[in-house]
Amino acid sequence: MIRVAVLLLPLVIRIPAGSLEPLYAAAGSNRVRVVAFSMDRDHVTRQEFLAFVTVHPEWRRGAVSTARADAGYLHDWNSALDAGRGAELRQAVTNVSRLAAAAYCQASGKRLPTVNEWEYAAAASATKRDASADAAFRQHLISLYGTRAQRASLPSHATEVNAYGLRGLHGAVWEWTSDGDRHHGSPHDMSCAGASLNATDPSNYPAFMRAAVRASV
Repeated sequence: MIRVAVLLLPLVIRIPAGSLEPLYAAAGSNRVRVVAFSMDRDHVTRQEFLAFVTVHPEWRRGAVSTARADAGYLHDWNSALDAGRGAELRQAVTNVSRLAAAAYCQASGKRLPTVNEWEYAAAASATKRDASADAAFRQHLISLYGTRAQRASLPSHATEVNAYGLRGLHGAVWEWTSDGDRHHGSPHDMSCAGASLNATDPSNYPAFMRAAVRASV
């Protein structure tokens, strides 16, 4: 699915500057500086993405080139211009490619967040802006990831809200970032225990799960 990082507009949340400890850090530093940015409060919905493909027919299912999206692109829609009815239209849009997500953002005057921006915002629990080292929060994330499919169809307003006011960052759908893990990944196979070598915090299992998903796509 898609969430965008943007200049400050209605229904976006301003995230102040700060730093985070990435899963893998450059030599000599375990913290990465993140400048202030803004992020949509909610997931991009089916209805919003339908409006995009209506205006941009080259991104419709059946019309998009295979270089831009695979066979699963928008496969859960009834047809190229039928994203469902009622509550379905308020669900997060899923089964989109990174290129389609980026095109949607560009058409809206926005962009996808970087991995560092997403991780920085997602480090917030319901009560703390940086809960990345909180054992209880980590265990909660593991539980959410393990039962994610049960919440995939929930609209954003029915998902958890973090300390910044962002909704549904964890436990509903996986979200695209602009840079994947090309500059943030492990030199090791993320599917094996060796992925913990050289990690800044080998006990941060939720971060390894997110990195493995990014590496897989």
